[in-house]
Amino acid sequence: MNKERRLGRGLEALLGRAGMDQSIPPTDGTGALATQPENTDRTRSAAAQLILHKAEDLEQAAAAVPASEIATAAIDPNPWQPRSEMSADDLVELANSLKEHGLVQPIVIRKKNDRFQLIAGQRRLAAARRLGWENIPVRLLEVDDRQMSEIAIVENLQRRDLDPLEKATSFKQYLSTWGGTQDELAKRLSVDRSTVANLIRLLELPEVVQQKLRGSKISMGHARALIGNDRAIEIARRAVKEQLSVRQVEKLAREDGSASHSRARHRSRSEPGIDADIEAVQTHLEEFLGMPVKISTDATPNTGSVTIRFRTLDQLDLICQRLTGGDI
Repeated sequence: MNKERRLGRGLEALLGRAGMDQSIPPTDGTGALATQPENTDRTRSAAAQLILHKAEDLEQAAAAVPASEIATAAIDPNPWQPRSEMSADDLVELANSLKEHGLVQPIVIRKKNDRFQLIAGQRRLAAARRLGWENIPVRLLEVDDRQMSEIAIVENLQRRDLDPLEKATSFKQYLSTWGGTQDELAKRLSVDRSTVANLIRLLELPEVVQQKLRGSKISMGHARALIGNDRAIEIARRAVKEQLSVRQVEKLAREDGSASHSRARHRSRSEPGIDADIEAVQTHLEEFLGMPVKISTDATPNTGSVTIRFRTLDQLDLICQRLTGGDI
């Protein structure tokens, strides 16, 4: 994959309007910036350079902005941060590193009213507070609320320690706040539509199954196979107990679906007046698609309709793929 597309247009597009906040005067270290850029021309140059940085690296983009120092107590969390929990062991390890080597890479913040909000560097800030640091090096960017939420999503998309449900929640929160479709969000972040759709669909799972995914007892592959399945909780418990593979869980989910389809076919055969040839076509389509199909005829000869029932967007995608011979 092209390196410049690793996280998509992402941060390059999001930081197009970003720059240094000029409104904060130097203070005596009680929470405001301890230093300021040397001159306005340098600041404007640094802000302009942000557009030119590689899209996949917010820290690299922010590096063009001069570093300052503010009180750790003056920094509030990013309200759009997907990460809800941090590993205690990782935090201790990072704190020990900061104690020995100091903070090599300043955190990134923005000014919000008379305080500041974190853009990037949640773990570094937490470790600094753990060590009792009163001040911390920062780089100050000027971004709006929508940019903040988009940057938080892009920055966290490829973090291994961020569970899929946290990512899914951040997508859903963004769409609830700013509106738009999943496809529009995918385009803004320059990620595949399926990435957004597949993550958000995880939120359709029963809470019991979500807890198993959140606790890494099942993988995202296991969870996706259970979306829309009436026996999702039962299969998830069995997957954990028997340490089933993703393929085994997919097979169990299909078998459950096949049983439902058989019941639907039995009901269709009991309907009076159904033509044997039409019933044969209906059965063939159900076997081909793996979903319930109903063919209804009209009063007009040789006309009617075909109805395919799906329970999840994953199943709808599957229908489209099988009918068109490819992805949509």
